[in-house]
Amino acid sequence: DSILIDEARTPLIISGAGEKSTDLYQKANAFAIRLKPIVIKETDDKQHDDDVDADYIIDEKARTVALTAKGVQKAETFFGVENLSDMENMELTHHINQAIRAHGLMKNDIDYVVKDNEIIIVDEFTGRLMYGRRYSSGLHQAIEAKEKVKVEAATQTYATITLQNYFRMY
Repeated sequence: DSILIDEARTPLIISGAGEKSTDLYQKANAFAIRLKPIVIKETDDKQHDDDVDADYIIDEKARTVALTAKGVQKAETFFGVENLSDMENMELTHHINQAIRAHGLMKNDIDYVVKDNEIIIVDEFTGRLMYGRRYSSGLHQAIEAKEKVKVEAATQTYATITLQNYFRMY
């Protein structure tokens, strides 16, 4: 029953080795801990980011984070880039966004636990520890950097299917 009910919409992922360097996750984390967040509880509370006295905005309802204009300026200074929005800085921007997401949205003992120097995801519906699972898109590495455990190399997704869709094939 656990597989058919609890895990029905959890994707099965075939993945392999991805990017090699974990250094940028550490640098993005070092930057993120210096930033001042502001939490928006309701979507209607959003202000123009120019008016906010914070470096990034946490929208708890939408579970998103975003740098403010002030935060972008700090990032450009910290990383020594002229324009964070340039195509050549897209990877850096992604790492920064994952770092502030790890700090702003992901909570220890709620979303994940640190056990034996490893980040283990907590299932949001059942509360069970999900050994062997990792967040995608560099979020897991950002959390590892935040919690000061060994940052594992990222993996690349080759194929994905949910159990629900897999069972429909038979």
